[in-house]
This record gives sequence, structure tokens and C-alpha cells, in this order.
Amino acid sequence: MSKTKAGGSTANVRDSQGQRLGVKIFGGQKARAGQVLIRQRGTKFVPGDNVSRGNDDTLYAAASGVVSFSRKKIKGFTGLFKRKTVINVLPE
Repeated sequence: MSKTKAGGSTANVRDSQGQRLGVKIFGGQKARAGQVLIRQRGTKFVPGDNVSRGNDDTLYAAASGVVSFSRKKIKGFTGLFKRKTVINVLPE
């Protein structure tokens, strides 16, 4: 006779790997040209001066300098204004 009951198996034990999104270089830090500043899905952060946006919405430095963040009202698709965080790279 068995000491324990049949356990069975569960179906939902798999989990996907993290995508390593988020801010990579913070305000006041130096960034070289081409260096990734933020990995994101969608445009939570928008590019400003000397910052470019990749196909997957990744923001990277177009020139070397110091990173700075600021808030700005940007007109959306529907005509309403939204507060977005703008990232700039200020050349030294």
C-alpha cells in the first residue's frame, strides 16, 4: 500500500524570462553616443535633444553628454494633452 496519495501534475508552472526593461542611465550621469538610455514598451519616455528612438521604442544617445530628465505636456492622438517625461542629452 502506498504511503502517499497520487500527486498529479500542474499545468501552470512555466514563467517567461524578464525583459530587462527600464532606465539604464539616470539623470546627471554621462552617456556616450549610441549608448542605450531607456528600454521600454510604448512611449512612456519621449526623446528630446540629442536622443533618438529605436524601432522597439528604445531611447539611445545620439551624442555624448550628460543625461537630463524633464516633464512636458505633449499633445496626444486625440488632441488631449498628456504629461510625458522627456530625456535630453546635454553636450559638455
